[in-house]
Amino acid sequence: MVMKDVVPGVRNEEGIAKVLGILKQEFGERFHTGQSFREQHSHTTTYLPSQLPDGVVFVENSEDVKTVVRTCAAHKVPMIPFGTGSSLEGHVNAPSGGISVDFSRMNRVIEVNPEDLDCTVEPGVTREDLNTYLRDTGLFFPIDPGANASLGGMASTRASGTNAVRYGTMKENVLALTVVTADGEEIRTAQRARKSSAGYDLTRLFVGAEGTLGIITSITLKLQGIPAKISGGVCAFPSLKAACDAVVMTIQMGIPVARIELLDEMQMKAVNAYSKLSYPEKPTLFLEFHGTEETVEMQAGQLREIAAEFGSDEFQYTTNAEERAQLWKARHNAYWAGRALAPELNGLSTDVCVPISRLAECVAETQADIRETGLLAPIVGHAGDGNFHVLMLFNDKDPEDLARSEAFMARLNARALAMGGTCTGEHGVGQGKMSYLEQELPSALPVMRSIKKSLDPDNIFNPGKIFRL
Repeated sequence: MVMKDVVPGVRNEEGIAKVLGILKQEFGERFHTGQSFREQHSHTTTYLPSQLPDGVVFVENSEDVKTVVRTCAAHKVPMIPFGTGSSLEGHVNAPSGGISVDFSRMNRVIEVNPEDLDCTVEPGVTREDLNTYLRDTGLFFPIDPGANASLGGMASTRASGTNAVRYGTMKENVLALTVVTADGEEIRTAQRARKSSAGYDLTRLFVGAEGTLGIITSITLKLQGIPAKISGGVCAFPSLKAACDAVVMTIQMGIPVARIELLDEMQMKAVNAYSKLSYPEKPTLFLEFHGTEETVEMQAGQLREIAAEFGSDEFQYTTNAEERAQLWKARHNAYWAGRALAPELNGLSTDVCVPISRLAECVAETQADIRETGLLAPIVGHAGDGNFHVLMLFNDKDPEDLARSEAFMARLNARALAMGGTCTGEHGVGQGKMSYLEQELPSALPVMRSIKKSLDPDNIFNPGKIFRL
């Protein structure tokens, strides 16, 4: 994350003034310009400074979205889509001002097709709300980034999470989208069919575009059957390298583990204190297995053997739903547990992802770097994908501490890129990772800029994100 990327953009004051008046007349009480509304719709999750929009509109259907886009396009005013505000890289900041488009009221499940294992939802539906709605159908949506994010936001950032090792990311689980483009018209990117060779893959173009190419108005998603049996486990190791090596062997042997999460010693200390647990404060894997009673027992047995091979003699296994819920609640609260280690400090959560064969090496070098730098920075990761997160705790009022943290961040990203990895496995680029994307894909950036200029010639869709124009 580089602070120099979070800079004010050029404001179109005349256009903004006109749009504020038009939208106030059009949307009445669903349009707000008050300071508190604007602050709530800017970046607040990590230490990146907030950049407030000039107004917030609560849309309720695709016609509302078309109206907003046409109005803003006519006056060349930026629009910033807003789901739940849980993104970490400044995605909802408004560096050039403009209008925040809040989707919390576009929260309807449009259609569920149980026989085809798919559904279509509006972008404001959250992943937890969708799974509550689906409960009686025997189906569920597996992508779990931890936060109760909106599905529109998850599609826009190409989110993944704890289940990705088995079920993939949003990229694999979005079948089709409807999107309002810069001319104010709504397009559909695909049909519901599971495979297609018809034309350009526009669905994948908009998934991960972070709202910079258009505004999503509906998402068609793949669903999965709820497993007949789910079991969970906790497995402590003598070293972080041993834990990572166990993950690599698990994946290479093709064991269909549903979740395999890595927590280092410091993160386990934080989890125990925050969630009032008593796990060994060693590098630890949190595991989950999906299948029949026989298959989950077999998978757990295979994991136990692998863990023992890498020096673990502490494998705790359960099929009890309440115990599993406690386990994964502790994992999902890892960010807040880490922050509680030093509540007086600010937090900066970042992620990188490397090929699975380089995971142990990358994590071990990162942990050594943390020690040598003198940082307080627990590590947690979706280890089955080679994706891990570092939560740096630092005094953002101290320029030396901030510089030290940013220098560590630069080394972390350089390390991942040198190993054939990426600067972000799931957080997205936003503002915070623009400089690292330039290092990762320098030859591809001109093509990305060409696509942006073609679909958004006036740069009104979430400007100042992903790359510089």
